[in-house]
Amino acid sequence: MDPPSNLSSPSNGSLPGGLPEAAGLSLLGAAGAAGNLYTLAVARAGAVPSPLHVHVVHLALADLLYLAGVPLVVHNGLARDWCFGEAGCRALLGLDLLTMHASIFLLTLLSTERCRAVRRPFRAARRSPARRRALAAAAWAAAFALALPMMLMVQQEERAAGDGRVRRLCVPTWHEAQYKTYLTVLFGTSMVGPGLALGYLYGRLARAYWRSQTRGVLGPRREPKQRVFLLVFLIVVAFWACFLPFWLWQLVPLYSPGTAARLPVATEIYINHLVTCLTYSNSCINPFLYTLLTRSYRDYRRARRARRGAAPWAQGAGR
Repeated sequence: MDPPSNLSSPSNGSLPGGLPEAAGLSLLGAAGAAGNLYTLAVARAGAVPSPLHVHVVHLALADLLYLAGVPLVVHNGLARDWCFGEAGCRALLGLDLLTMHASIFLLTLLSTERCRAVRRPFRAARRSPARRRALAAAAWAAAFALALPMMLMVQQEERAAGDGRVRRLCVPTWHEAQYKTYLTVLFGTSMVGPGLALGYLYGRLARAYWRSQTRGVLGPRREPKQRVFLLVFLIVVAFWACFLPFWLWQLVPLYSPGTAARLPVATEIYINHLVTCLTYSNSCINPFLYTLLTRSYRDYRRARRARRGAAPWAQGAGR
């Protein structure tokens, strides 16, 4: 049984087109790293950390950690052999699952923050940065706990290839039934559970915005706030669009082994490569959305401060 990671793509074959695909994946990794470093610089440049600051910084760090595996995947696909030992297997597979879960947990926290800011703005404003950092640390701890079994239950194995060569692969050591249960749990914790929570949160947010709009509460001055809501929603949608195909591809061999067995080897390699590129492309899309989110939230706070400053003058003019 193949491991539930992007490593499953090159570890069971080569990159479908060799050098061009390796170059494309390397470009994705470089672009994502540059974008997330820029996001951290933009977040750090803020004079006063905003309530979104902690979540954006941790999301960018998760993306950078995830992209750290790109060189290993590219080298493995070109060499058609795993050259980084058992420790490398555990590090790469563990980072995949750790950062994937950390990202969706942090996105859930970010969405919860937005929901509270809309529905209970005064209570949300009183939440301390220390509490936000503690929640982010809890998200990382939960993600690590879920990834730990994979780090412990994977090993490097040698297998004979079709050309007579001996290839080294990273494979899990547990039985198929245990592996199926573990992967199903991970699918629930990374996609199903957070998906239900996010659906509930965005349903409440949409209802709150709709009710405010129908009552004439929302106007041009609320546009920055609505833009923040939209950008957070787009970040969540991008995560789902990039990671759901990966998870479906991991679960198909477990729940429908006949379907997977009928696929030609070349087709499997291309699908593996496609889902690999999709997951890494998420880390390239995110920095653009993070930067827009940071700037939109600053616009929103600037507009709020301007309205507060203008209020006394308006009262004086009314007298």
